[in-house]
Amino acid sequence: MIDLLLPLVSFVVAFFTSPAGVSGAFLLLPFQVSILGYTSPSVSATNLVYNLIAIPSGIYRYIKEKRMAWPLVSITALATLPGVFIGAVLRSSYFLDPKLFKLFVGLVLLYLGLRVLSSVLRPNPKISELEKRFKERVEMIKREREKRLAAGLPPDAVVKTRKIGIRKIEYEFWGEIFSFSPLLVFAVSFVIGIIGGIYGIGGGAILAPIFASVFGLPVYTTAGATLLGTFLTSLFGIMGYYAVGYPPDWKIGLAFGIGGFFGMYLGARFQKFMPEKTIRLCLSAIVLTTSVSYVVQFFF
Repeated sequence: MIDLLLPLVSFVVAFFTSPAGVSGAFLLLPFQVSILGYTSPSVSATNLVYNLIAIPSGIYRYIKEKRMAWPLVSITALATLPGVFIGAVLRSSYFLDPKLFKLFVGLVLLYLGLRVLSSVLRPNPKISELEKRFKERVEMIKREREKRLAAGLPPDAVVKTRKIGIRKIEYEFWGEIFSFSPLLVFAVSFVIGIIGGIYGIGGGAILAPIFASVFGLPVYTTAGATLLGTFLTSLFGIMGYYAVGYPPDWKIGLAFGIGGFFGMYLGARFQKFMPEKTIRLCLSAIVLTTSVSYVVQFFF
């Protein structure tokens, strides 16, 4: 029974989180700890196995639809790779106590959820403009197709790199120009890589809302980048856990990965039909519920 439950759980998780550029590993870890009783440091490595199997299908969709911000991918991958190794060492040295680890997980998720919710309540003006265009397009296509299901983003809503420099990188998406500091992204990604290495999520689950709320980048353009970055760091993260003597449970990782593969593909496929506000609200609700549960468990 449990063999059927694992891919089902990962399918549902991946479907609802992949539109935001998150693999869903951060939700599978609490499931392993609470339901499976899997509290060894190798549980983090097992989460990374799930990422390796599930994420490629989502990456394929974002590349095919030309919504992959390649400069963002390169910077986050280069920064998070060494961070993941450091995180693996810290996890095996200082976070062996399951109760303490639960508190750490809860606080990370709490921060993540609040950042996502904040970006919904106080949206970036450019993001608001994209939301407006999305709604206008939905209404237009509904009228053209006699109120049938509307195709969200138009075919020409793709990521186009405009400028690459040390101080600033710019790209265009659906008529709007977005930019970010590569040095700041590198620094943030390095720190998140350490946290992700401890948690076993590759860092993408924390970077996704930071890109959306702190840097003001639309989820439509960052989802593919954070998933690809998570895939690369997960690969090296597994090597790090092998190096410190905590290899993953491949049976559990494969079971989760199979369900996640299909959920990730469908989630990425249907992202363009979903308003960005809806994506962020769903993600924040899931994350905040899980984080509060884990923080409360630490004290009671």
